[in-house]
Amino acid sequence: MASRTVVTRTRRQVSEVAREFQFTRAMISGLDDPNIPDFVKNYRLAAWDAFEQLPMPTTTDEPWRRTDIRGLQAGSFRLPQPEDAGKLAPVPDHLLQSVIGGELGGQLVESPTGVEIELNPDLARRGVILTDLNTAAREHPQLLEKILGKIVKANEGKFAALAGALTSRGVFIYVPRGVQVEQPLHSLLWGPGTGLAYFSHLLIYVDEGASLTHVHEAASPTEDAQSMHAGIVEIHVAAGANLRFVELQSWGEHVWNFSHERVRVERDGNLDWIFGAMGSRLTKNFSDLDLAGEGASGRVSGFYFADGVQHLDHDTQQNHLAPHTTSDLLYKGALTERSRSVWQGMIYVAPGAQKTDGYQANRNLVLSSTARADSIPGLEILADDVRCTHGATVGKIDPTEVFYLQSRGIPVKEAERLIVEGFFDPIMQRIPFEGVRSRFQKAILDKMGS
Repeated sequence: MASRTVVTRTRRQVSEVAREFQFTRAMISGLDDPNIPDFVKNYRLAAWDAFEQLPMPTTTDEPWRRTDIRGLQAGSFRLPQPEDAGKLAPVPDHLLQSVIGGELGGQLVESPTGVEIELNPDLARRGVILTDLNTAAREHPQLLEKILGKIVKANEGKFAALAGALTSRGVFIYVPRGVQVEQPLHSLLWGPGTGLAYFSHLLIYVDEGASLTHVHEAASPTEDAQSMHAGIVEIHVAAGANLRFVELQSWGEHVWNFSHERVRVERDGNLDWIFGAMGSRLTKNFSDLDLAGEGASGRVSGFYFADGVQHLDHDTQQNHLAPHTTSDLLYKGALTERSRSVWQGMIYVAPGAQKTDGYQANRNLVLSSTARADSIPGLEILADDVRCTHGATVGKIDPTEVFYLQSRGIPVKEAERLIVEGFFDPIMQRIPFEGVRSRFQKAILDKMGS
């Protein structure tokens, strides 16, 4: 009888050492500082306990089913140290400029060298606070206690727990009741280097009848080995308050990025949330909008463009928890080369949340045969007098449109760029800031040029 060759295929084994973080409880900031209140220490210790108890996410977990993080070299990461500062790239000047236009009311820059804070003296006199987390714990404990751990629980995920335990600097913003902040505030997390783990915690409390525009960006250069970021965003928009929140993710394409974000909007409050993702090797982002008070409204506009082997996974939740609430979400993305995007959205309407008006849509443009977009909208409605709609599309550039533009003398690459810009135009129309639109348009050019 002829001999038969049997080929056995096995999954690539990932070192167990590489999959275990090397962080310890002793790295928690402020435990020995008598000026840090007990509620902050207890929060960080409880977050550490949750981190130790929660397993690493796998593709058997439904929220992570389409995002495999076995390639994360967890055991290789360490916290930045003061002696690293001279070896790492400094903050580029263009990241310190306002993307809103006009002068800034205040700016906080966090980097391996420390935290730099500037705040308009007039805003400070009116009670506006822009500071880092440890300073807020020492100088404004009563305000910090109103929001820390109240909107995002540290035990919601392993990376949320890690961020809750090990973030020491972070950002804390408070706008007092009735104060209108006309000039935008800006915060920047700059995370250069490789083999480093950056942790962030952004807390914003806009009190009753107040208003604020805030721009937050996380960024780094692209380097040749892995780094990691894990972050939490907790935002409270009180009754009758208004917040315009611009969030830009500009990590280098070596960074593995994980975040848990939630905004809670109270009665008659309003949120305009603009989100742009242009960087990272892999992103897993949970973004929740809780419309908790009657008459609350929120609009969420998302932009992403992936190339190379980038993997961007956005999980959005619009929770209508009270009657007469309105949400409007539109995410648009483009993909090229071997990149992949995942968007999973849910509109939830609680029992009794009548007269809800909820909308969500995700549109994707696939620019190469090896790119992939997964789009999964969802509804869970437990009230009977609502209007909720959703939609998702994945498509390619229409060759007839390219042919039409070529027939008018436009080269094929320029024709494709014009079509992509037209695809993103509905998102651009939602963004009232020329600087933000320019950043997104530059990302389109850079990605298509690659």
